[in-house]
Amino acid sequence: MISIKGLNKIFKSSSGDVTAVEDLNISIPKGEIFGVIGYSGAGKSTLIRLLNRLEEPTSGEVIIDDQDVTKLSTNKLREARQDIAMIFQHFNLLWSRTVRENIAFPLEIAKVSKQEREKRVDELIHLVGLSGREDAYPSQLSGGQKQRVGIARALANNPKVLLCDEATSALDPETTDSILDLLVDINEKLGLTIILITHEMHVIRKICHQVAVMEHGRVVEQGDVLDVFLHPQQPVTKRFVDQIMGDRDEEDALSTIVSQHDSGKVLRLHFVGEKTNQALISEIAKRFPVAVNILHGKITQTKKGAYGTLIVHIDGSSEAIQEAIHYIEETSVEVEVTSDVS
Repeated sequence: MISIKGLNKIFKSSSGDVTAVEDLNISIPKGEIFGVIGYSGAGKSTLIRLLNRLEEPTSGEVIIDDQDVTKLSTNKLREARQDIAMIFQHFNLLWSRTVRENIAFPLEIAKVSKQEREKRVDELIHLVGLSGREDAYPSQLSGGQKQRVGIARALANNPKVLLCDEATSALDPETTDSILDLLVDINEKLGLTIILITHEMHVIRKICHQVAVMEHGRVVEQGDVLDVFLHPQQPVTKRFVDQIMGDRDEEDALSTIVSQHDSGKVLRLHFVGEKTNQALISEIAKRFPVAVNILHGKITQTKKGAYGTLIVHIDGSSEAIQEAIHYIEETSVEVEVTSDVS
């Protein structure tokens, strides 16, 4: 559906060239929710503006539905942009227009008849959950309602791709979740491909199928969200995963247990999918002459399934501990020996 090949963006200034995006290569399947995550200055917002040529690329290709957007003339680009909608962090609504009039605006530009406009606007108001607020002005809406108007307006011309540039960053956590749920609903009902830019791993975890991690203008890691959670390779990715799975209490527990015991091992267990429901600890205690002390645990949900970590201290003879570890590994639960207590 979307193929990004060798994409580069260099900003020239009197103080020297600045490379915002460098040699990006990404493939995004049709109908997926694809997340791009990075800290401030990583180049993610520049990337999303390159996809619809709000920024002109220095080099490279952006192919959407077999059409290279970077090579389109001005008129052809205007047509293509009807298939590439965008929503923004700060909503970008027309403050002198009502909800209905804001949503109708792109249809007016496209010269859609009044009767068809009204029908389409009614459909969109219902889709985004704004029934009863049609005649309200943006100043009378909450942040979440404003973003729902922005989403409805973006969908007016039945786009194939929806670009979301930090679309939930200005919202509180509860409202963020409601907007994310709406995006999932739209993705499933309309088969819309969604590209979502964010600096929050919670957003990626909750709704994305795949993720690309950006740093200093480059994609340093990408793949299925669950795989990235399980096996983060780069330091920046590990920091993002720690937003969801990390906890200072974990390190405190580890240091405390090491100082209070003179034998055994501290293990970090990684559970995926149905394995998160296994009664593994009680089985170990029944089968082997070891003592197991749970130090810390956490489970989170991704689009591809649950992912959990459990940190335990296991004590007993060296042979019994090794047998218990081997048993755990046979259940397909990943085992990491964090430390030997000695």
